[in-house]
Amino acid sequence: MPLQPYMKLLSVDDHLIEPPDVWTKRLPRKYQDVGPHIVDEPRDDGSAPGQVWYYEGERFAQIGLNAVAGKKPEEFGVEPLRFADMIPGCYDAEARLIDMDLDGVHAALCFPSFPGFAGRVFTNAKDKELALLSIQAWNDFLLDEWCAADPTRFIPGVLVPMWDAELAAKEARRTHAKGAKTILFSENPAKLGLPSFYTDAWAPLFHTAEELDMPLSAHFGTSGASPKTSEDAPWAVSISLFGCNSMYAFSDLLFSPVFHNHPKLKFALSEGGIGWIPYMLERCDQVWEKHRWYQNINKKVAPSELYREHIYGCFIDDQNGLEFRDKIGVDNILWEADYPHSDSLWPESRKHAELVFQNVPDEDVHKIVELNPRRVFNFYES
Repeated sequence: MPLQPYMKLLSVDDHLIEPPDVWTKRLPRKYQDVGPHIVDEPRDDGSAPGQVWYYEGERFAQIGLNAVAGKKPEEFGVEPLRFADMIPGCYDAEARLIDMDLDGVHAALCFPSFPGFAGRVFTNAKDKELALLSIQAWNDFLLDEWCAADPTRFIPGVLVPMWDAELAAKEARRTHAKGAKTILFSENPAKLGLPSFYTDAWAPLFHTAEELDMPLSAHFGTSGASPKTSEDAPWAVSISLFGCNSMYAFSDLLFSPVFHNHPKLKFALSEGGIGWIPYMLERCDQVWEKHRWYQNINKKVAPSELYREHIYGCFIDDQNGLEFRDKIGVDNILWEADYPHSDSLWPESRKHAELVFQNVPDEDVHKIVELNPRRVFNFYES
């Protein structure tokens, strides 16, 4: 059964490649040479110079992490060396809207690229004053330029200075006043050397997120760690296991005091898939039943009870998950397109979605692709 014409596809996980002037036209003059900027570097083969980011004197070779939309799988593996190597929709909002039309996608939440999906580059920076200004510059670019191209079609997600929860709360408030809908957060801040979910260090930010009704979007890989079995395992092993990062976050959050202390807080586990959720719900409850008595975990509320009100699974192409949607909870499922990354099906996302959802009732499909993201992110058209 085709998707009904009234169903608009809202992707809760796409990505943008920052144009070269995001920071150079927003940072103070004294930071121009140390803030993020593009440098043309000659190549040994005599071809056109490659383009790389520099920040605090460090070289970041990938200007367009995994920006392979429009390429065949046989062409994957070589990251773009110049902006000219990407299709314009990767870094230009007007061109992105055209690509979304081609793809049948109505609206999208776009994660950063150069800073990392939750700003890890700035979290690890030496100069935290510059890092804060760089975060604010990215947020202003997103809100005033990228999303302003069509506010009805871009869901604004913003970075926060994760090294300081008070500052993070302040930036959440500043950007919310400008239209921000979600906070881009890490699936495991402890891996970044930051406080874990088992402390109250995040309380200022989490209280603010509750008050403003801003969910936290935790994309896998934001911790800087990827699943790895051995040093000589091919990268394919890690790619196939990326969803495990979301599984770790799922268990971490449900056993932590986060949702007990913040009963209105919401987490979307971006690009983590959903097929594993029924197993993890069952397993977490089994562990809770047998092992809660001697551990510092809540002894009254089962993990599965918390899940329904707080966590949302996000998927691109997960037919096993859809078959178990009733156990997952249709209200807890969100859809994503992942443009311009390798999991993207551009320009055939809607066409492929019709195949994925062909055995799913219209009511459930409409919730997953449009109504749920509108509700979770408070993204309604006036």
